[in-house]
Amino acid sequence: MTAAVIGIIGGSGVYDLPGLEDAREERVSTPWGEPSDVLRFGRIGGRDAVFLPRHGRGHRLSPSGIDYRANIAALKAAGVTDLVSVSACGSFRAEFYPGLFVLVDQFVDRTVGRASSFFGDGCVAHVSMAHPVAPLLVDRIAAAAREEDIAFVKGGTYVCMEGPQFSSRAESLGYKAQGYDVIGMTAMPEAKLAREAEISYATIAMVTDFDCWHPEHDEVDVAAVVKVVRENAGKAAALLARVIGGFPAEHEPCPVRSDRALDNAIMTAPAMRDPALVEKLRGIAGRVL
Repeated sequence: MTAAVIGIIGGSGVYDLPGLEDAREERVSTPWGEPSDVLRFGRIGGRDAVFLPRHGRGHRLSPSGIDYRANIAALKAAGVTDLVSVSACGSFRAEFYPGLFVLVDQFVDRTVGRASSFFGDGCVAHVSMAHPVAPLLVDRIAAAAREEDIAFVKGGTYVCMEGPQFSSRAESLGYKAQGYDVIGMTAMPEAKLAREAEISYATIAMVTDFDCWHPEHDEVDVAAVVKVVRENAGKAAALLARVIGGFPAEHEPCPVRSDRALDNAIMTAPAMRDPALVEKLRGIAGRVL
């Protein structure tokens, strides 16, 4: 069995992990570049945890400026087995109100120009994204939310746009008509890369607004988003502490094989693989190379 190490990626407004004991910071370099910030290591309830602010402390990085590969590679190097992502999002459903936490189970990628794979020419791999989140991890987050009396919905589709601008009304109405539930700017390619790195992944999408489709609500602005994020900060911290503190000591095998995603995924014949790319991939895919 593998010891469980929980990683937390904090989104907008979540730049620290309160309650982290024996905390230390470490700057981790990767073959893919520098992560958004130093990694913060520590323990909560006797369980190892690693925290990374996605945008960097002070929110230095835009959604398009984040080096998602470096972030996931750094967390993989730190031994993370289970990763919880926290993201602000807009809602396409009247019942998904600002302040609600949505434990999404599907993603639609509408980003452009972001590096979305560790693999490429010289070592081609195809992993399944049919079930992009780890169900046991989602179940643990849901149980922790119930224990903390935090309002949440289990299940939903998150459409990831490029940003950094918010949606036009036509886009918002279109996404709503397609049946998507929430919208954000950062879950992709993060979820894809976590799958390639064989890290079990789940997203807590914190609703901050109704995007701009809702006729009875103002258009989205940063002030409104920040206000809701600040109001939710305490709930998010309590939820994460509950999840980490109650986590099993050993990583649980994932029913959708997120932790074995590279089994039979590499297409390139060993003799035809690019040695330089293979060397870069050692920290991500060493198990199967």
